[in-house]
Amino acid sequence: MAQMGFLINSAECTGCKACELACKDVHSFDVGPRARRVREVCGGGWSQDASGAWAPSGVFSYSVSYSCGHCMNPACVEACPTGAHAKDPDTGIVSINEEECIGCRACVEACPYSAPQFVEAKGVTQKCDMCAELQAHGEEPACVAICPQRALKVGDLSELRAEFGDCADVAPLPASAETAPSVVIVAHRNAKTDAGDVRMLSLEQ
Repeated sequence: MAQMGFLINSAECTGCKACELACKDVHSFDVGPRARRVREVCGGGWSQDASGAWAPSGVFSYSVSYSCGHCMNPACVEACPTGAHAKDPDTGIVSINEEECIGCRACVEACPYSAPQFVEAKGVTQKCDMCAELQAHGEEPACVAICPQRALKVGDLSELRAEFGDCADVAPLPASAETAPSVVIVAHRNAKTDAGDVRMLSLEQ
């Protein structure tokens, strides 16, 4: 099986959220559901010099764009009681058959990345499918195509790892060992691996 994966270049991401908007548009999502999220994180503190003056110390911020990781061990597939979630044997893409989805939200609870999104108007869950329909017509996924920094890319996971390395752990994302997501992350120079070292810039992240 060839496993397709995402390259997430956090070093180039500016946090503009164009990928979020493109993803919402292609899925026709209303307010609420987001199959791709841009997580904005920051950290640092204050230090006092000999004169007693306070100054920022170790201040940093960076952004991480994330969607479904099309994991090697997808928690959503295991949790789904109807088999609506499935991992394609040819591409490794994890998709949802909406006709078999009963809207129980077991996948929403199981996924550590909050990838499946319950769409109340439809009564089903939806998530990133790497824009399989667009790719079938020779086009890039919407998030990849719109990124002004070219910070996102899809391709064969083994080829992405050969070119960019095998990093898949950047705070505030959960540990990759849990589900083995098919992603390669180019970490920002200030990126942390411990979620305890960062703070979210938005409560909705």
